[in-house]
Amino acid sequence: MNDLEIPDVKGGGRAVLIDYLASGARPESDWKIGTEHEKFGFRIDDLRPPTFDGERGIEALLKGLTQFGWAPVEENGRTIALTRDQASVSLEPAGQLELSGAPLATLHDTCVEAATHLREVRTVAEPMGLGFLGMGFQPKWRREDMPWMPKGRYKIMREYMPKVGQLGLDMMTRTSTVQVNLDVLDEADMVKKFRVSLALQPIATALFADSPFLEGQPNGYLSYRSHIWTDTDPDRTGLLDFVFEDGFGYERYVDYLLDVPMYFVYRDGRYLDASGQSFRDFMDAKLPVYPDQRPTLKDWADHSTTAFPEVRLKKYLEMRGADSGPWNRICALSAFWVGLLYDAQALDAAWDLVLDFTPAERHALRDGVPRHGLHLPFRDGKVLELARRALEISAHGLRRRARLNQNGADESIYLEPLMEFVAMGKSPAERKLELFHGEWGGNVDRVFKEFAY
Repeated sequence: MNDLEIPDVKGGGRAVLIDYLASGARPESDWKIGTEHEKFGFRIDDLRPPTFDGERGIEALLKGLTQFGWAPVEENGRTIALTRDQASVSLEPAGQLELSGAPLATLHDTCVEAATHLREVRTVAEPMGLGFLGMGFQPKWRREDMPWMPKGRYKIMREYMPKVGQLGLDMMTRTSTVQVNLDVLDEADMVKKFRVSLALQPIATALFADSPFLEGQPNGYLSYRSHIWTDTDPDRTGLLDFVFEDGFGYERYVDYLLDVPMYFVYRDGRYLDASGQSFRDFMDAKLPVYPDQRPTLKDWADHSTTAFPEVRLKKYLEMRGADSGPWNRICALSAFWVGLLYDAQALDAAWDLVLDFTPAERHALRDGVPRHGLHLPFRDGKVLELARRALEISAHGLRRRARLNQNGADESIYLEPLMEFVAMGKSPAERKLELFHGEWGGNVDRVFKEFAY
């Protein structure tokens, strides 16, 4: 299927792309939860990020994980990823280690998966003198201190990013996130979930804000990771105002993706640099870097991963607004969105919460939350009140789902860390800042010990 060559636009190619996106729809009984999280590696003795090569390098770590049944994925003879069943372990540009979890039925399964992965990583990493930290932004090291992984697509992106934004290289090397992928019933369900999740994405950013340090000092933001996306590449980031326009559906999203400039074409184990070129030209067999050739659906799937809006549509919806964090916040991110989007009553309530947001208000939330978090003024109150209401809706949705663990607890238990932040009126970033200015004595190095996995 993925090798199917896409016809040109006049020959029905656009319809093929629309059908491809729509093919992900599935009945509610088949909805799954796919959780991804990234984390920073560091050498315990000097806190520096590990390089790819060497006895204490990232490749050695990946090879060590094969003892747990992970199969290596190679590029140019180097191990750059792992797969096991429907899950994978991969590398972000500076070696941030990412688990892309399998599609699972419950949040209980998700938490077991995350805990198992972290235990396996720790088993291999500790004898190597390595640790791992979940935060939204690397708190200590400069951009030039970060290593680069030997992946062909990252070389292309590294050269292209400075042409379109000031902070794209920081996005690549110094950020980490946690995300959840969720299913849709049909096009109408996709549209409603897309709108709700885009409007509430700043609320997730505020709740999960955990990137207040830049090169060892407070940076003036609570989620500097989120701020970085505002100056990365305007062609492929943002709030996608068109999602809220009448008539939005798969067709309109395909048109958006067709207008996102390309990064690469992958052929015969090599990445061809197509940065800035047009996928429309590719469909017409006029791509300068690969002339007289048309794309396959695999090319389209690859291209869809090079758009970075706050919510991304592939064959499912991907929530992209949260900073990475400790184990319990990996579960909490998935719980927040599953509760809002996988229960019909909760989805209706969430839509009622956001349906009268104006475009200006949505952008004010997006632009203000990275600096002010839960304290950002909104209408007659603050984002804190929006977060409290969204969490209540999510919790009710999870209770109605009634997926119980072996102790008889439903999935709403995973919202507890977020409930604590709202009760205190403080994000994770603010708690770290208090420690930095208090018992840490202005030394950010303490974060690597006290918040490592």
